[in-house]
Amino acid sequence: MTTTRNNMINVGSWISKWALIQSSKVAVISNGNPFTYAQLNSRVNKLSNLLLDRGIKKGDRVGVLLRNCLEYIEIFFALSKIGGILVPLNWRLAIPELEFIMQDSGTDFIIFEDSFLENAEKLRKKIRISNCISCSIGGVSKNKDGISWATDYQSSVGVYPDTEPITPVFSGEDDPHILMYTSGTTGLPKGVVLSHRKTFFNVLNASQYFDLSRNDRLIVARPLFHSGGLIVEMAPVMYKGGTVIIKKRFSPVEILETIQRFNVTILELPATVYNFILNECDISQFDFSSIKCAFTGGERVSVSLLRLLKDKGLLVSQIYGLTEASTLFWLPIERAEEKMGSVGSPVMHGDIRIVDEKGRPVAAGTVGEVVVRGPIVMNGYWRRPDLTREVIKDGWLHTGDLAIMDEDGFVYIVDRKKDMFISGGENVYPAEIEHILLSHPKILDAAVVGIPSEKWGEVGKAFVVLREGQTMQSSEITGYLEGKLGRYKIPKIFEFVDKLPKTASGKIKKRLLKDIHQ
Repeated sequence: MTTTRNNMINVGSWISKWALIQSSKVAVISNGNPFTYAQLNSRVNKLSNLLLDRGIKKGDRVGVLLRNCLEYIEIFFALSKIGGILVPLNWRLAIPELEFIMQDSGTDFIIFEDSFLENAEKLRKKIRISNCISCSIGGVSKNKDGISWATDYQSSVGVYPDTEPITPVFSGEDDPHILMYTSGTTGLPKGVVLSHRKTFFNVLNASQYFDLSRNDRLIVARPLFHSGGLIVEMAPVMYKGGTVIIKKRFSPVEILETIQRFNVTILELPATVYNFILNECDISQFDFSSIKCAFTGGERVSVSLLRLLKDKGLLVSQIYGLTEASTLFWLPIERAEEKMGSVGSPVMHGDIRIVDEKGRPVAAGTVGEVVVRGPIVMNGYWRRPDLTREVIKDGWLHTGDLAIMDEDGFVYIVDRKKDMFISGGENVYPAEIEHILLSHPKILDAAVVGIPSEKWGEVGKAFVVLREGQTMQSSEITGYLEGKLGRYKIPKIFEFVDKLPKTASGKIKKRLLKDIHQ
């Protein structure tokens, strides 16, 4: 059995214990194939022992470049057991972005999907990688005949024993568990250090708002490289001994078919996906009677969308959170119709307030910034104490999001203090895009803002000032950004202007740019 000193929290122990308590219970349904807790724990232990044999020690980082799959869950729990740190890699990112994350985190071990072989090869040529494992997801492995520099996942794991690995001594409950990168407002991604304790208390909160039990079944629809898919969806259900249903990707109709086929009890989807379901499917043809609660969060959610879903027979509630602290607010499903548009009230485990600029709690009906402290807050930003100090002040994490609380204690998000916007469920930071735009020899100045989109929630619009005597088409800018940024970050609209509105100190008035668009 996996053990730790002084009863320290080790997320990996959940699977070991459920394998004893309910060995034949289905833990994961991957591409339609069921795997019990006993089978999952056996596979996790084999992988744990392989990683130990490859030299992975407590605190070492392992990069994972996979779409949603059974292997992702195995890696999550295997690294948890042996004290390794999971570094989820967003496969939508461009090579320079992935290269930065690997180098910044000091990650020299990568497990990648065969379909990302080309990207893995490029990364290996740019940075030092000591270990590469290729993984076939739902198909024949490209590595079946052997790639000289990469080991095949299945054949390698299969030769190791499924005995419980030797668990390292944990120094405390703040031992790092996950290093999850989020795009930075300064133009570079920041590594958010998430501890075993943080994951544990986040799943305790989720147990409450999902009303979880061993009988629950949930579709993991968000990417596992996001905290939403990994910590909000998958981890809580596994902690409670329920069943998660996973696949590389679900089409809107497949989500509805899966709900009906497996009697899914909990549904948590991005607003964008709910929108696709409404536009592409006749949901009246599907049975939702097994659903006890449906949630959404992570991006702007229009009340009109929530009303349309309710009219179609699906009452959807909201949750709100961020990578640095996971879920902070949740709206109980029994109040979803009454408080439609609200993200709910504070979660059980965590001290959350709405404060003014001096850190004082504001009265109901007054706009303030959301701040939080407690066990659900990150350790800090990886090797960036300066950035950590900017957001964690006197123990309080300042989210940068503005909100208002009504007389009943229910919170409504008003705006983002920072410029970040969310497109199709993905965080987009304008500074990151602007940094690359300004490297183009024809561009003198640029600003990017998020604007409403019926399809994606929000998309980027770039205001571009050209250097004197230069001419340019939008397609030229798009071509320049291709390969340097993930495609979802590339602005959909470009407007050429003579100058950008700025304050006396030279800061761009982005609110004015949004108003100009409207």
